[in-house]
Amino acid sequence: MEATVTTANNDEKTWGGGEHSQPLGASYGKMMMWFFIVSDALTFSGFLGAYGFSRFKFIETWPLADEVFTHFPFMHGVSAPMYYVALMTFILIFSSVTMVLAVDAGHQLKKTKVAVYMFLTIIGGLIFVGSQAWEWKNFIKGEYGAVETKGGSLLQFVKADGTRVALADFAVKLPEQREELTRSHATWFVQDAETQPTYTVAEIQAGFKAHPDVLIRTEKLTAEKKKTVLTRAESEARLVDAKYVVEGANLTRNEYGSKLFADFFFFITGFHGFHVFSGVIINIIIFFNVLLGTYEKRRSYEMVEKVGLYWHFVDLVWVFVFTVFYLV
Repeated sequence: MEATVTTANNDEKTWGGGEHSQPLGASYGKMMMWFFIVSDALTFSGFLGAYGFSRFKFIETWPLADEVFTHFPFMHGVSAPMYYVALMTFILIFSSVTMVLAVDAGHQLKKTKVAVYMFLTIIGGLIFVGSQAWEWKNFIKGEYGAVETKGGSLLQFVKADGTRVALADFAVKLPEQREELTRSHATWFVQDAETQPTYTVAEIQAGFKAHPDVLIRTEKLTAEKKKTVLTRAESEARLVDAKYVVEGANLTRNEYGSKLFADFFFFITGFHGFHVFSGVIINIIIFFNVLLGTYEKRRSYEMVEKVGLYWHFVDLVWVFVFTVFYLV
């Protein structure tokens, strides 16, 4: 039985980076980019899988996307559910098209076209990142407000026809009680861990009593996928247990429903936004290299193709994030 001997010359042919050492016909740089994409795809899959398990575990208290993402720039007070998110998605997908055109122009060694399409891709990425920041701002700020009971249940306010009512529409401002300060009972200036709400629980309870047309809606879903609206008597009984006023969403409380929804939203969309922002920075670097003629001198625009793979991956991930958070 003959032994197989591997020589240094054979090793160089296999791993030396020459024309005979390109697995699947891809260069070393492309293969490394594909390895990164596969590993990152597994990371996002784990995050989205955890989101799915949590959602179905707390399906009765999960927020309705149509009630959360209703804002559109320069249209304050107009309910436009999912419109701006759909526009953001279109812009990001369109930036993938311009990236394809940039790669194709690179294959043809057309420097000007590569620069133009790379610039359009960068603009699309910046618009998307800015739009995502704007969505975060509105999500954190909130629109209607709610109260949380001692048991952790969320209570929202509606009219008899189910129309949402903001806290500012019925809450009243009560006169502040002045306390006499002594050496044993003084005020210390301590920064609060979270921002104080606009209204207190007592002010909301007083305003609720003064507005008999306002009802309470719980976070639990009915068989028709709608929140449960209580009668006036049931509403008054539930409001007695109110403990916290909730305005907007953060990592502690969430006026829209389950706290986990806000946690996952911040983490997953933030993680994806970081990827998009990183892609924009890389695209800017490649764009200036194109302008300087770096790849024209090499007679190869492979770097544009490699960053294009990353950009298409980021776009594809957003399709799944968009589906999971906004559509399902």
